[in-house]
Amino acid sequence: MANQPVTTRIVLASRPVGKPVTANFRLERETLRDLDEGEVLLQILYLSLDPYMRGRMDDAKSYAAPVEIGGVMEGGTVARVVKSRNTEFTPGDIVLSHSGWQSHAISNGAGLRKLDPNVAPISTALGILGMPGFTAYAGLRNIARPKVGETLVVAAASGAVGSAVGQIAKIFGARVVGIAGGPDKCRYIHDELGFDAAIDHRAGDFQAQLASACPKGIDIYFENVGGHVWNAVFPLLNDFARVPICGLIAHYNEDPSTSRGSDQLPAVMRAILRKSLTIRGFIQREFADQRPDFYREAGKWISEGRLKYKEDIVDGLENAPEAFLGLLEGRNFGKLVVRVAQS
Repeated sequence: MANQPVTTRIVLASRPVGKPVTANFRLERETLRDLDEGEVLLQILYLSLDPYMRGRMDDAKSYAAPVEIGGVMEGGTVARVVKSRNTEFTPGDIVLSHSGWQSHAISNGAGLRKLDPNVAPISTALGILGMPGFTAYAGLRNIARPKVGETLVVAAASGAVGSAVGQIAKIFGARVVGIAGGPDKCRYIHDELGFDAAIDHRAGDFQAQLASACPKGIDIYFENVGGHVWNAVFPLLNDFARVPICGLIAHYNEDPSTSRGSDQLPAVMRAILRKSLTIRGFIQREFADQRPDFYREAGKWISEGRLKYKEDIVDGLENAPEAFLGLLEGRNFGKLVVRVAQS
């Protein structure tokens, strides 16, 4: 066993109560077994950190099973094939996988997708050309359906999903207002990404600024935050507005069994009825059949300079927990990726 590879992995040590802390994670090392026929050994190069992982830490009923205590934290990865007993893969192949928070993994090849490093930087398969980018594309194409001249508002607008939402909506002809946290992020989405307006949700007069930026109301609100941002957006929604919901990061640390403040459901339901609103939650995999269209169109937009991206890269798997906690607090700037090994 002396020559067997050893994987370093981060497991869920305990379930968080409220905000996660570093003690909820544990770093372990394990010697991997020999490959069976049809399997490959992967060396993880990049690990994606995404808000949905917070939900996997709880044992509440959800659209996906939780990570078990002692189980490897899950996540999308880009990996290199190191050894192969699978005829579809050879050592050196770069693949998109879902290997989680670890340095090495054994796979039977199911779900692996080969990546061409000559087409785009391989880390983009976790961001603008991966799940976050496709979430933006699918939500816009199937639920938001922006028309030329309509006003679209998106929160967390400098993040992986929000930045793609705004840029693709601009390509579709919408007027885009982005909401972000802090002047640097606001400058980025306005000056570099070309959003029509950028509003800092930390500003004392945030609600007034948002109303001023949307003089004709809001036709589409791409929801991935919730909280006080939703409270500011809600009164501005126009008749027949569409609200795709792909996340609620402001509420991920709350106990769903408890309620806080007044019951807003009656007011929301009245508005849905009176304004004929469409509010629809979705998980990007619902639209998996549209991924080929996304890869083709997004690749074209990137090559034309119409779809830009920013990555926030953290070095070292051991730094993943702290980076993830920062993600939940909005400390990242761009798509958060952990570089586990040099590519």
